[in-house]
Amino acid sequence: MTDHPSQSDSATTSQEVIEVDRGDWLGWLLRFRTLIFFFALLITVLAIPVANRLTLDESVESLFAPDNPLLLDYMESQKLYGGDEFILVAWKQSDLLKAETLDQIDVFANQLSKVPGIRPESTQTLTAILRPEGMGWAGRMYLKIRSVREKALEFAEGMLVNKKRDTTAIVLRMEPKGTASVPQSQTFAAIRKLADSHSPQAFVVGEAVQVHDMFRIVERDGTVLGIASSAVLLLVIFILFRSLRWMILPLLVVHVALIWTRAFLVLSGLQLSMVSSMLNSLVTIIGIATVMHITVNFRELRAKEERQTALYKTFRELLSPIAWTCGTTAVGFAALLSSRIVPVQSFGLMMTIGTGMVFVAVLAIVPAGVLLGRFDIDPKESRWEKRVTQGLLHLVNLVFRFPRLVGFTAILLGVFGLSGLAFLQVETDFSRNFRDESPIVKSLNFVESHLGGAGNYEIGFSIQMDQTEENYRKLRKLTEELRNLRVEGQFAVTKVIAITDGLDFIPNIAARSDGAKLKLLAKMQPEFEPGLLNKEHQQMRIVLRAYERQPAELKLRLIEEVTALAKKHFSDAHSTGLYVLLANIILSLLEDQLVSFGIAAVGIFLMMTLAFRDWKLGLISLIPNLFPIILLIGTLGWIGSLVNIGTAMIASVSLGLTVDSSIHYLSAYQKGIKSGLGHHESLRLTQSQVGLALLFANLALICGFSVLALSEFVPLVYFGILVSIAMLGGLIGNLVLLPLLLTAWLRPKLQ
Repeated sequence: MTDHPSQSDSATTSQEVIEVDRGDWLGWLLRFRTLIFFFALLITVLAIPVANRLTLDESVESLFAPDNPLLLDYMESQKLYGGDEFILVAWKQSDLLKAETLDQIDVFANQLSKVPGIRPESTQTLTAILRPEGMGWAGRMYLKIRSVREKALEFAEGMLVNKKRDTTAIVLRMEPKGTASVPQSQTFAAIRKLADSHSPQAFVVGEAVQVHDMFRIVERDGTVLGIASSAVLLLVIFILFRSLRWMILPLLVVHVALIWTRAFLVLSGLQLSMVSSMLNSLVTIIGIATVMHITVNFRELRAKEERQTALYKTFRELLSPIAWTCGTTAVGFAALLSSRIVPVQSFGLMMTIGTGMVFVAVLAIVPAGVLLGRFDIDPKESRWEKRVTQGLLHLVNLVFRFPRLVGFTAILLGVFGLSGLAFLQVETDFSRNFRDESPIVKSLNFVESHLGGAGNYEIGFSIQMDQTEENYRKLRKLTEELRNLRVEGQFAVTKVIAITDGLDFIPNIAARSDGAKLKLLAKMQPEFEPGLLNKEHQQMRIVLRAYERQPAELKLRLIEEVTALAKKHFSDAHSTGLYVLLANIILSLLEDQLVSFGIAAVGIFLMMTLAFRDWKLGLISLIPNLFPIILLIGTLGWIGSLVNIGTAMIASVSLGLTVDSSIHYLSAYQKGIKSGLGHHESLRLTQSQVGLALLFANLALICGFSVLALSEFVPLVYFGILVSIAMLGGLIGNLVLLPLLLTAWLRPKLQ
C-alpha cells in the first residue's frame, strides 16, 4: 500500500478534527466514540440473555391466512374429533400371524402407549384386530376360521399389515397440543428411542414428525451453520484485507445488530417462524456489505489522510448512501407487512427492525473500532487488486463500446426469464424438504414401499342422524368408489377407513344390529366411533391414507379428485388434515407474494427517487436489480426446479438486498458529476472504487452463504445457493446494466 501518515496519528490530529467539526453531529460522534462504543457493548451484554429467549413458533397453522378455507376446515376437524396427529411405527418381520409374534407386537404396543403424550386408548395394532378382547371367547374362536381371519387382515391391510404379511405397524395417536402432558419433542424422542432399540429396527413416520424434524433442523442448522458461515466470512475478509481489526469489525457489527434485534423481538412478544429463520443470514448480508464499503473507502483515503480525518471523510461521503441503503432495504422488507400470513408479516417487521439495528450498530461500533488503539490500523491492499480494478474498468469500457450488444443480450435474457415463470411448479411433497439420507426420509421410504402411503388426511361432511340407513348406504358406495379411484394409472388413496368398515367387520354372530356392533367396536377400539362420527354436531368423516412422496402436480390433483368424488355423495364434503395443509403450504406462502413484491418495487422506486431527487434514477436503479431476480426465477422454471419454502420469498428478499449496491454506485456517480467530471470519467471512477467494494462484499457473502449448502434442510440449501446467485446477478447488473442505463438515459441530458 502507498505510504501514508499512519505512523504519525496523534492527539493533535484528533483535536484538529474535533475543532473543525465542533458543530457537526458527525464530529460529535467521533469525539465521544469510546463512550458510545462501551455503552453499546454494555447494552449488548445485557441484551444477550434476553436475545437467547427468542423462541421458534412451531405452528404450521400460522403459515396460512386466518380465513383460509383449508385452515378453517382443519381447525373445525380438530374441535369435532379432538385432534388426530397420528404416528406410525412400522417394521418388517416374518411369521406375523404366529401367536408368539402377536404377543411381541402387543408388548411393544404397550411400551409405546406408555410414552407421555400418547393416547393409549387409541393405539391400534394387528394383535387387537386378530385377537380382539371385546368379542369374547366365541368371537375369538370365530376369528380363527381361515376365511374370517383373512377378512380381518384385509380390514387391517394398508394400515397395520401389508399384502405380503411381512410388514406390520402400530398406529399411535398423540394428545392434542393444547392439552398434551409433555412437549411433542419429548414424545417423538421417546418413540424413536424405542423404535431404534426394537428388533428388527422400526421406522417412525407421520406428518407431525416431519413438522417437528423441520423445526429442529432449522433451529440446529441456524446455529451451527451460522457459526460456520461467520468463520468462512472472517477468513475471506482477512484474505481480502489482511487485517485482524478489519476482519473482526464487520462481524462485530453484525452480531451486535443481531443481538439487539433478537432482544427487541423478545421484548415485543414476537417469535421466529420457519419463514423468519433467514433473519440471521439477511442481517449478516446487510451488515457485511455496509462495513465493506466503509473499509474500501477508508483505505483509499488513508493514502493521504490521518486516521481520524480519513474516517471522518469516509462517514461524510458514505453516511448518506448507508442511511438510504438501510431505508430502502427496510421499505423492501416492510412490504411483507401487506401479507395476510402472520409469520410473513412478522418476518417483514423483524427485517425492518434488523436493518435499522445494523445502521445504529455501524454508528456505535465502527468509529471506536477503527480509531481505538494502535494495533493493525489499516486494511491492506493486495497487488492483484490493481488487476481486478483494471478488469472492472475494462468491463465498463465494453459497455461504452458495445452498448447495443449488451442491451440486446440483456433483453434476450430478460425474455428468457419472463417466459420461464410460466413453467414454475410448487413442491407439495413436504418430505423433499429433507435430504434423502435423513431419518425421516428413510422412514417414509420404508413405509411407502412396504406398507402403502404414509400420509393421512380425511374427507368430512355433514349427515342427518335420523337417516342412518341412508347415510350408511351412501357411505358404503363412496368408500367403494374411493378404493377404486385411479388417476394417471395409480390409486388415489391406499387406505379408506369409514365407520361402515367397522360395522361390516363385526360378524353377525357377534352382533346383529348396527347399534350392537358399535358397542362391540367401542370395547375393541374405544376411539373408533368417536374418531369418525360426531353425533352432537351431525358430522362424519372418512380417514384416508395416501402416498407422501408423489410428484407436485399429481398430489394436489389427487386430493381434488377425491374431494370431487365425495361431493357427489355428500354435497358439503371437504378434504382436510395436516397432510392437506403441508401439500398447500407453499401455495399459501406464495399467495400474496406477488402483491408484496409489487409494493416493495414501488416503495423502493419512491425511496430512490427521493434519495436522488430524480425519478429517472429511481427507475434506473430498479432495472439492474429486477433483472437478475426475473432471470433466476425464470431459469428455475425452465429447468423444472420446484418452488419450496426456501424459494417462496426469494424475489422480495433479493430485491431488498441487491438494490443497496445501486445506491452506493449512483451516489458515487453523482458525486463525480458534481465535482466536474464528465459522464464517462464519473462512471470509470465509480467502477474502480465502488465496483471494487461491491465485488469484495459479494465475494465474502457468497463464500459465507455457501456453507448453507451443508444443511440437512433442503430449503436452507436452496436459500443459500439462490441468494448467492441473486447477489452475483445483482453485482453484474450494477456493474454492467447500471452503466449502460446511465449512458443511454442520462448522458444526453448531461451533454
